[in-house]
Amino acid sequence: MATDSVTGTQFTATAAVTAPSTTTTGGTKSLADNFQTFLQMLTTQLQNQNPLDPLDTNQFTQQLVQFSQVEQQLKSNQQLETLVSLQKTAQNTQALGYVGATVVVDGSTAVLPEKGSAAWGFTVAKPAAASISITNKTGQTVYTGNFTMQAGEQTFTWDGKGKDGTQWPPGSYKMTVSAKDSLGNPVPVSTEVQGVVDSVDVTRSPPVLMLGAEEFTIDAVKKIIRRAA
Repeated sequence: MATDSVTGTQFTATAAVTAPSTTTTGGTKSLADNFQTFLQMLTTQLQNQNPLDPLDTNQFTQQLVQFSQVEQQLKSNQQLETLVSLQKTAQNTQALGYVGATVVVDGSTAVLPEKGSAAWGFTVAKPAAASISITNKTGQTVYTGNFTMQAGEQTFTWDGKGKDGTQWPPGSYKMTVSAKDSLGNPVPVSTEVQGVVDSVDVTRSPPVLMLGAEEFTIDAVKKIIRRAA
């Protein structure tokens, strides 16, 4: 059977931002080796130069300036690489904090757990009569119903039972909603899905939250619902 209810206390989650990685270690070592070689050659030539025909130091000075500029750029890249690494660590830590949390994301496919119910969120601008249809992964209709929706946000929960009493197995189920006002005019309905984050895949960038068989990135999370104890 299905019921509709108002969501519990909620707060907005903060999305994470990813940045590209940069590799500079090899470049820094190569530059240091070349710079030391250059200084040794310069010192040797200055020591053995002809006093009557001294070397043109302007060219050496220009090369020293160029080496210095490249060195500064590589150091900047190293600092960027460190920042990216720290950001990735913070992002993974944030993602792991979602494990066990009930989250709300945009979509129409919710997960029916082994114990509990699948939940969808709806938002309409005004009261409407709604027809609801739930289908499984193969497209088979497992539940239909008609309900009155109030203006604003509401939650629809489904315990996995069809109208004929059939208990459907855990898995992903898609909700389709059609709503009309008192004059029979269509009313737009935005849908969200709720689910508990079972695990987080931090090997992917950005990390992926797993809600049963459904995958979402952190930036898809709109709300975290805090249930009353």
